[in-house]
Amino acid sequence: MLQVVLASMLLSMLSAPLLVQHSDRIAMRLASSEWLHKSLEIARIAQSAIAVEKHVVICGFGRSGQHLAKMLEQEGITYVALDLDPDLVRQAAAAGDSVVYGDAGRRETLVAAGVGRASAVAITYADTPSALKILHHVRELKPDIPVIVRTQDDHDLAKLTAAGATEVVPEVLEGSLMLGSHALVLLGVPLSRVVKRVREQRDQRYQLLRGYFHSSGDDDDVEEEAHERLHSVPLHPGAAGAGRTLEELGLQPLGVEVTAVRRRGIRGADPSPEMRLQAGDVVVLRGIPDALDLAERRLLEA
Repeated sequence: MLQVVLASMLLSMLSAPLLVQHSDRIAMRLASSEWLHKSLEIARIAQSAIAVEKHVVICGFGRSGQHLAKMLEQEGITYVALDLDPDLVRQAAAAGDSVVYGDAGRRETLVAAGVGRASAVAITYADTPSALKILHHVRELKPDIPVIVRTQDDHDLAKLTAAGATEVVPEVLEGSLMLGSHALVLLGVPLSRVVKRVREQRDQRYQLLRGYFHSSGDDDDVEEEAHERLHSVPLHPGAAGAGRTLEELGLQPLGVEVTAVRRRGIRGADPSPEMRLQAGDVVVLRGIPDALDLAERRLLEA
């Protein structure tokens, strides 16, 4: 045993000068290999996203990411998913899912995934530090894109919202809503009443679920004109609303509520009446269509 140890020490002593002499070359070779690996990774992501636009970038392709992908596919919405589990990516891609290996926390990965052309970003795994890193890059690359973040609970809600999350979805809340709804149904409460209770709870927690953004496919429903919907109004330079407070604009008497104002990529929900609007703001309104038309004219026309 002693001879083995001595031989090992001797080899280490003899090889040390060679390692020192060639350390720069070894380091360069390792760095080149790492650079090549990252370049190939980015190239694969860019190749999968090059032909898509107005898609959703899904960060994380675990159960939540896969469920989201299926919902998007059912609605005919394209997506590009990123995940760091090579086995999962290999199997899902082989099954036809649009998922590639990549770290969504890296700026170049998000660029390759086409964030600049995307319509939304979804962070589907509950990891606040990683989500904050992604939010930072996304807000630099495309300040106005909606970002939905999954969390375990509401603990980091303020931090994520301040970083630019459009909506934060806590698992604890959704789990409790499902638990409560199943319990009520089993106790004999009518299903319509249970659905109403769940909707009320979600309305209180998720501002974006109060009303909805109108699409051309909604025109077939004759009752839609009586329902509230959401509508975004960007304030261009010279817009009548720029420089005025929400109270001065008097939108509430029109039957319109300002649910949020996005400024420089940061979304502020439930703005106060004293908030003074600026050119470049995006004002999110909620109301029935006729009232929204009046409010938009008041915001834009001098």
